[in-house]
Amino acid sequence: MQLVILSGKGGTGKTTIVSCFAYLADPSSIKVDCDVDASNLHLMFNGKDIEEQAFTGSKKAIIDPNKCINCGLCSDVCRFDAIDKRESYYEVNELRCEGCNACRVVCPADAITLEEEDSGKKILTVLEDDSYLSRASLYPGADGSGKLISEIRKVSLELNKEKNKLIIIDGSPGIGCPVMSSITGVEYGLLVTEPTQSGFEDFIRAYELTKHFRVKSFVAINKYDLNYEMSEKIEEYCNEEGIKVIGKIPYDSVVNKSNFESKPLVMYNESIAGNEIKKMWDLLKIEMGV
Repeated sequence: MQLVILSGKGGTGKTTIVSCFAYLADPSSIKVDCDVDASNLHLMFNGKDIEEQAFTGSKKAIIDPNKCINCGLCSDVCRFDAIDKRESYYEVNELRCEGCNACRVVCPADAITLEEEDSGKKILTVLEDDSYLSRASLYPGADGSGKLISEIRKVSLELNKEKNKLIIIDGSPGIGCPVMSSITGVEYGLLVTEPTQSGFEDFIRAYELTKHFRVKSFVAINKYDLNYEMSEKIEEYCNEEGIKVIGKIPYDSVVNKSNFESKPLVMYNESIAGNEIKKMWDLLKIEMGV
């Protein structure tokens, strides 16, 4: 069984909640951090990286100067201005090349090849409770986040061969390709939103996406007490759509202490937000039957 935690935008407190769920869950559970552009779930736990593999998400064109006949067709066809002219040959600017293959197709001298390029790395981490965290790091400016997310999710499925473990997924923010890769094939979702107009609009987009992928979703309103009017508006929408608001998390200054000390919020007994997250986790387990 898989549970994905999503937010239509960044900064809603999604990873804070995921780290709490990861701490409260059974040690047999598997965690996945799908925010490959800024992976940070592992920072909340003591762990050891036990496996690391290079990820190839794109290709770059390479021009052989010994074969280049200086015709300029590759430069003419390149839509990304990635091919620069030299004295007797042309050269690819790797920072601009998108690996579209157009230059190789038009080259009459067969001087251009496409070579795979490392775009990031896949990492498997064992946390302090002996549970696994599958995560990744995409290099700055690199392509292939959706593909990379699919690969680290495959790792979690391989670890769950008997299909009797809960997989907790920290989804990517937004509604784009990385989010689609985060939620494909997932049974349950928790949408974390905040009581602002932008938070509400982004939540609706994220909900529409989970509905399209047939993910049974629940809602948590973080810092609901900072804007009661907007929180009520979100709840009204959820009631109309038949979505269960499973948690209303109050503003809590202990969150800053939790982040500073790199510990899940539920470890602090004085945290009112942490106590609400504990209640929310218990309700989610009942809903999922775990």
